[in-house]
Amino acid sequence: MHLTVFLCSVFCLPYVAGRAPSTSNASTSSDVVDVKWLEGKPALNFGTTFGLPWPRGKYPSGQVAFSAATDDGEDVALQSWVTSHWADGSIKWTGHAIPGSASVPGGYKVTALKGTARRLRRGAIKVDDAQDGIVVDTGKLKASFPKSGNVLISSLSTSSGKVVSTNGKLVLQSQSGVPDTGGNSAKAEISYYQLESKINTTTVDEDSSVRTLVTVRGDHRIGDSESSATHDPWIPFTVRFYLYANSDTIRVVHTLLFDGVADKDFITGIGLRFDIPLAGEELYDRHIRIAGVDGGFLNEAVKGITGLRRDPGQAVRAAQFKGKKTPDVSTWATAVSTKLQWIPAWNDYTLTQLSPDGFTLKKRTKSGQSWVKIPGGTRAGGLAYLGGATTGGLAVGLRDFWKRYPTSIDIVNAATDSGQLTLWLYSPAGEPMDLRPFHDGLGEDTYAKQLDALDITYEDYEGGYNTPHGIGRTNEIFIRPFDSTPSSDELAALTEFINAPPVLVPQPEYIKQTGAIGTYWDVPNKTTTTQAAQTIETHLDFLNKFYQGQVEQRKWYGFWDYGDFMHTYDKDRHTWSYDIGGYAWDNSELSPDLFIWNYFLRTGRADVYRFAEAHVRHTSEVDVYHLGPYSGFGTRHGVQHWSDSAKQIRVSTPIFRQIFYYISGGDERIGELIHDLMDADKAFLIVDPRRKIRVNNGTGGTAPDPTAIDLDLGIDFSGLAAIWLIEWERRGPRWEEARSKLNATMQGIASLKNGFVTGLGLYNIYTGEVKPPLADPENQGHVEVSHLSASFGLPEIVAQITQYLGDDLPASFDEAWLDYCYYYGAGASEQTTRYGKSFGSLNLHQGHSRLTAYAAKRLGNATLAARAWNEFLKTDGFAPTAPWASVPLDGSQVLAPVDEAAWIFTNDFALYGLAAIENLAQVGDAI
Repeated sequence: MHLTVFLCSVFCLPYVAGRAPSTSNASTSSDVVDVKWLEGKPALNFGTTFGLPWPRGKYPSGQVAFSAATDDGEDVALQSWVTSHWADGSIKWTGHAIPGSASVPGGYKVTALKGTARRLRRGAIKVDDAQDGIVVDTGKLKASFPKSGNVLISSLSTSSGKVVSTNGKLVLQSQSGVPDTGGNSAKAEISYYQLESKINTTTVDEDSSVRTLVTVRGDHRIGDSESSATHDPWIPFTVRFYLYANSDTIRVVHTLLFDGVADKDFITGIGLRFDIPLAGEELYDRHIRIAGVDGGFLNEAVKGITGLRRDPGQAVRAAQFKGKKTPDVSTWATAVSTKLQWIPAWNDYTLTQLSPDGFTLKKRTKSGQSWVKIPGGTRAGGLAYLGGATTGGLAVGLRDFWKRYPTSIDIVNAATDSGQLTLWLYSPAGEPMDLRPFHDGLGEDTYAKQLDALDITYEDYEGGYNTPHGIGRTNEIFIRPFDSTPSSDELAALTEFINAPPVLVPQPEYIKQTGAIGTYWDVPNKTTTTQAAQTIETHLDFLNKFYQGQVEQRKWYGFWDYGDFMHTYDKDRHTWSYDIGGYAWDNSELSPDLFIWNYFLRTGRADVYRFAEAHVRHTSEVDVYHLGPYSGFGTRHGVQHWSDSAKQIRVSTPIFRQIFYYISGGDERIGELIHDLMDADKAFLIVDPRRKIRVNNGTGGTAPDPTAIDLDLGIDFSGLAAIWLIEWERRGPRWEEARSKLNATMQGIASLKNGFVTGLGLYNIYTGEVKPPLADPENQGHVEVSHLSASFGLPEIVAQITQYLGDDLPASFDEAWLDYCYYYGAGASEQTTRYGKSFGSLNLHQGHSRLTAYAAKRLGNATLAARAWNEFLKTDGFAPTAPWASVPLDGSQVLAPVDEAAWIFTNDFALYGLAAIENLAQVGDAI
């Protein structure tokens, strides 16, 4: 593939800079790659998607076929696609899908066959894409997806032809206000709304040999109800249905975007609802199953015949409890069979999880009658089944049910011909979703006041910026039809599957060998590392386990919150600063995402993967805007995920999602989010990140010039560069534009006399060109260095670009970056000699030691390598003499028993972790 030729000037360095390495591993990679289950062989396999990396230059795109076999040699159907390319057009990452299987092997071997015709063994899946709808037959189930109306799945049937579910649709409840509990006597009238899904488009993937993806997009509108209230269409949704050959389970990825007004739109329920045909099934053969705690289940029938004063017979009782069809009623004891009309039929069931530590259960005979309480429990599994012994039924489950509270499950009309099962992603039993600002502005009506307040609470407040309009949330749901009521053990295994869907991954050593996700990390070598390196490894382990534990102990759960953690600790109150300005939710500050994902890459640990997976699902959705004026930007850390007025690309940067995207085989939702960022730079026309610190700020001004936007060469460039590189390597719809902008911006930075040290440049959003800043229009050599510039993925993305382009990297850009890496940690004297002035007082030297290590590695400079370790061990951040342990706290000083490490600061967690990983990989022998 043709690459743009770069014409660059060369800057002088106080050392000889080597050119960017080509890093081709084509001769060292095997044609056969082992993939193993992340958490050991699972009990169930309903089909899986996974990703594999490949070395540069080995497999030309379009000239390779892939096949798969179990680890004991049995052929497996495989569907494959390319998720990214190297700059030369060869394959970098691929995605693969395997079908469901009755038996589960311990792993698989994927073989790449170069220079052969592409052969793809057909699975059992069949797709009929008609004008009015799509029908998918996996061999184990058949699902129909209309292309219009309000029903997403019109019918779902088993392999035997039983239709066990109809009218699958989304439902949404909301209200226009909330009652004032603060003593205000004035009460505005509140309107209540019942809405349901309205389809805009339904599409199917072209390649559906093993896995079919049906994607439904739409919004919510007023449905058929008694309410006369009207509401504009709102809450756009995208629902993806994944169906695998030979699988009887559908994975559903449900995404919604909040496009309401915080003080007028209060969501009270978000659900997925199915009708369950029950006609012809006796009430005593209709079964309700609801997951409880740790594999436990509520096992009941609509009309119970156990526990009565009279005994119908042991065989009858056993059959009902096990979900089997009961013996013919003529064989029952007549003391029961003649009095069935007196046994109440339980029509409705509800499980409600309003906290991460408790759920309640109740049932009733019909509307208008009292609810009867059922003993509840702590953390519900999130799955329910409604069906009959002969008619069959449907099981529906929500992953992380209790972690995403308030959630609930409703089963209604179980005693009628058509029952109904609703899985509530946000429970109507919870409080209305209140997304209003947490304070009224506190009188901060000028920039001067806002900056003064920032000095005390660390909150960057500005009226109008604390809006949730445009944030999103994604949930995973699983649907499984049954020919007859399954055993509780079978449902328990399904519940376990839903809450930890099995994941296939290649080994860390193989990922590292390909170089397909950077070369700045390495796999720990426990046999030859020094004691000092081993100590750092124990510290990395401690930090990961500590934060995982804090999620549980501090209850960082909830619909909007799960997946994030806190920024700063309050030692006096023995709690994280959940209520203090910019010290609360972390929102990816200083790149903990990169630390956790890179730690997974090098260790392959399951606990780290699950922690990182929840984090990426949160930060990519809740902390970033997907609609509205701030679309493409994320929000700085704060009490609410969207409350801070600093909206920046440093939070939305796709380098935080990159590893998950490729490891998952190209997760479609994450891929969509990454591509949508191609227009993120247009948000600079709405949000001026420097508006509060300009001379004469707050006094008005002209509209921004789209050809001369202030671009921070650190936090802004790193985000844009990541967007462009990933779009380029994915060969997305706008990859040529991405390549052009990345090339232009690199050349622009290289043309600045002081390169990255300039701090700012004037950026053209149309072309990507960068010119000298207003402070130095003649390019005489401006100096402006910030400790934040390299703290949001800049070293990692520049390293990837350097590796990706190889010999085509502009030499002057490479040298400008090596200059920055060298001089950030150099003394004031060296800085002044090189740039005419020092960089002033800087911090975060521990995190920046990875820049020094990068330069040392590239230049082969042992003195610089020693400096890197000195910066890591003896400057700021976490010291070797830190406690490296937590202390248990209980009693009256804390709300609940916790483990405290008051010396830990999440900024240091992120930067220590990244620096440790990268320093060990690049200059580990110098420690």
